[in-house]
Amino acid sequence: MTSENGAVPVWARPPAGRRTTLSREAIVAAAVAVADAEGLAAVSIRRVAAELGARAMSLYTYIERKEDLLDLMADEVIAEAHVAEPLPSDWREATMTIARSERAAVRHHPWLVELISRREAVGPNGLRHLEQSVAALSGLGLDRAATLRILAAVGDYTRGFILREHNAADPRRTAAVDRYFKERVGTGAYPHLEPMFRDGVPEQEDTFEIGLTWLLNGIAAGLDREESP
Repeated sequence: MTSENGAVPVWARPPAGRRTTLSREAIVAAAVAVADAEGLAAVSIRRVAAELGARAMSLYTYIERKEDLLDLMADEVIAEAHVAEPLPSDWREATMTIARSERAAVRHHPWLVELISRREAVGPNGLRHLEQSVAALSGLGLDRAATLRILAAVGDYTRGFILREHNAADPRRTAAVDRYFKERVGTGAYPHLEPMFRDGVPEQEDTFEIGLTWLLNGIAAGLDREESP
């Protein structure tokens, strides 16, 4: 279903409908539960309605289309990335704390990877997450452009790591990559890769905080150079 509200973000539209046992919150909670149990592909208006013991058409009183439901689901679970305030006084520790929480939220809801990669909508919880990220840098006294550059760098690292981690968790994908490397690196065409991957792709250690620390230290060094006379 579409309406003149279609161009208005779903969070900006007041919940509509008669007084029933249904609500937007109940619908979103049921959809998140389905996605957690069976993956994002299992989520549909009809399936969520069945979980709630309702007719599919009755959900359209609260959710105009599936795309709205997906946006609401993503915003619902990103609330788990919020961290307790006050934030750590050191900007690097504050940024690290927020990144850890974002990673934990995605690990708890792996289907969020797909939504992050294909949807740009930012709801109230997403804005709160962004607000905390900006607040973590507020003590540096940076201008808007420098703040946005740091946010982009940290966001690119965090989401890139999460995506790689998500893909590596698929045993079929991992086995296929391992088999391919074993077959190819022994041909002599890759002299630098061969000693690294002769026995297949090595088991991945958790390097999230190591890499993020390198990134933040590099940013700090760059800021120090900019301040030097």
